[in-house]
Amino acid sequence: MGEINVGLTSTEISNIWSSYLKSSMELRFFQYFYRTADDLELKKILEKMVVFSENSLNDLKNIFLKENLPIPLGFTDKDVRLDVEKFFSDTFILYICHDITMLSLTTYPSAFPDCTRNDTRDYFQGAIEFTISIQNEITDLMLQQGIFLKSPQVAMDHTIDLVDEMKYLNGLFGHSRPVNAPEIANLSRILHRAHFSKMVLLSFSKLASHKEVKQHLSKGVDALNKVMDTLEDTFNKENIPYSASGDFNFFEVNHSPFSDKLMLFFVNTCLGMFCFIMINQALTSSLRSDIVTKFTLISAQMKKFYGKGLLLMITEKWLEQPPQVFNRKS
Repeated sequence: MGEINVGLTSTEISNIWSSYLKSSMELRFFQYFYRTADDLELKKILEKMVVFSENSLNDLKNIFLKENLPIPLGFTDKDVRLDVEKFFSDTFILYICHDITMLSLTTYPSAFPDCTRNDTRDYFQGAIEFTISIQNEITDLMLQQGIFLKSPQVAMDHTIDLVDEMKYLNGLFGHSRPVNAPEIANLSRILHRAHFSKMVLLSFSKLASHKEVKQHLSKGVDALNKVMDTLEDTFNKENIPYSASGDFNFFEVNHSPFSDKLMLFFVNTCLGMFCFIMINQALTSSLRSDIVTKFTLISAQMKKFYGKGLLLMITEKWLEQPPQVFNRKS
């Protein structure tokens, strides 16, 4: 039985449109990273990511053309300068690639169940399979090089018990219980995330040409310093060892390899989206009241920062409008 010719649903249009912007952004980063990376194993991974991004854009273009839909502007070769000397260390490049694949493992699986047409299901299934494969390669290389940031390893109580008192939730007043495994995982995950995000913002602030973009990114660095102080305080009080450092080195260059538009989009999507995904997960799985309060305050602070980033993109006319339906009002 042949494929039934059905139109795209609004969800499918939204997903392929977002995927096009994401793939066009990734391609510009991967192209520059591939040209400037020194490590041969890293270059092999980057070459695969470049090819996948190029193929993804072609596949998505074909779907847009088939449906007579406008192809998004996305990001082009005008948003990257491949002739600029090396800016990011190889390790920093690995961290960024790892971060981008984590975003893909969030967005592609959430898009797949909503697809009804074979072509969109085939696209997202292929994207999921490639991302899992390349994520494994990136993780293996990070482990080989000893740069993968792991959660704390601590001795756990092996008894199984049920919560029988409300004081289990206490953390703000008087005696509080030790943090549990989900809370340690949440704290370390967000702490690692904050440190990585800070270094991305710091490096991008060095590259940005617009005064307003520089100021915005610098304010983000200050906000993330406060986040790290807050979370590190909990680990220190609990006497839990953690590692939140990494080789986030970057070098002096005469020109920026990326447009301000590209960098701000990366900040708002990759960093911003993960910020709220992680915080929401932490809020639903943390039970101690003081930790929940900290995550709630961090969420409010980050909403202000990323909200201002969105307004800045609108002011600079960098925000591409998503597909819209015809006006159905009479």
